[in-house]
Amino acid sequence: MADEHQFIEDGLQRSQIDEFFSEELGRAGYGGMDVAKTPMGTQIVLKAEKPGMVIGKGGKNIRKITRELGERFNLDDPQIDVQEVDEPDLNARIVADRLANALERGWYFRKAGHTTIDRIMDSGALGAEIVLSGKVTGARSRVEKFNRGYIKHNGEPAQEIVDHGQGVAVMKLGTIGVDVKIIPPGANLPDDFHIEEGANPEELVPEAVEANEQAALIEEPDEETLEELEADEESPEPGETEVDEEIVEEVIEEESAEADDSEPESVEEELDELEEEVEAEAEELLEEMEDEESEE
Repeated sequence: MADEHQFIEDGLQRSQIDEFFSEELGRAGYGGMDVAKTPMGTQIVLKAEKPGMVIGKGGKNIRKITRELGERFNLDDPQIDVQEVDEPDLNARIVADRLANALERGWYFRKAGHTTIDRIMDSGALGAEIVLSGKVTGARSRVEKFNRGYIKHNGEPAQEIVDHGQGVAVMKLGTIGVDVKIIPPGANLPDDFHIEEGANPEELVPEAVEANEQAALIEEPDEETLEELEADEESPEPGETEVDEEIVEEVIEEESAEADDSEPESVEEELDELEEEVEAEAEELLEEMEDEESEE
C-alpha cells in the first residue's frame, strides 16, 4: 500500500476508534485519546473525567472494550491505559459534551453558553471560544458565538496549542453542533514576550550592540564644515563659465522679433507670386478664345 493510502487508512481508523469511545464512554466523561503502534501491539491512552466508570467493577468494562476494539478494528494486542483529566473545565471535548447535554435538558442556549465559557476562564484558560450552530431557537438555523480572552484560529499554534472539541445536541427541532476551542494556561504562544531586568545586551543581541557602536563613530559635521560645503556647491566647477541671464534674455527676444518680422514678408511674397501666376493663366485663356473666334 502506498504511503498516501496508508496515511488515509490510519486517519480513518483513528476517527472510528474515537467515535466508538465517545459512544461507549459518554457517561464517564470521555476527554480524548492517543493511539501509538508499538512492536508489542497498539497502545491507547484514554482521558476520562471518571476513570472508575471506564474500568468498571473488577476491570470488567475495560476488558469488554479491549475485546471489542480487537474484533471491530483488527488491532494487534490492544492495550488501554486510562488517565484521569485533572481539570475537566479545560478539556474541550468534555466541555462540548457537557454543553450539549445542558442544551438537551432544556437550558437556554445563551445562558448555557455564557455559563460554560465563564467556567473555562475561571479555571485559568488564556482564551476560549464556543460556537453553536443549528436551529438554536425557531425553525431557521443560525450561528451563535461566545468569546473570551485570546484565541488562535490559523497556523501551527491553532493546531498544536489550541484544544479543540466538538459535540452534538439532539433537539426536537433538529441537531445543534457544539464547537469548543480552549487555549490552556501556561501555553507558549509564538507572539509572547517578556522583559528581563538586568540583562546584558552584549550577550543577548551582540549584532545590534556592534551596529550601534559603529553608528556612534560617525560624527555629525560642524557648522564651519557645513558652510564650506554650501560654498563649494554654489561656486562653478572648473571649465564652466558663468552666463549672464539678462544677455541671454535679450538674445532670445531679438531672435523672436526677427522671426515675427520674417514670417509676414514671406507670406506676402507668396501671395504676389500666386497673383502673377493667376493673371498669366487668365491672359493665356483669353488669347486662346480670341484665336478660336478668328478661325471660325
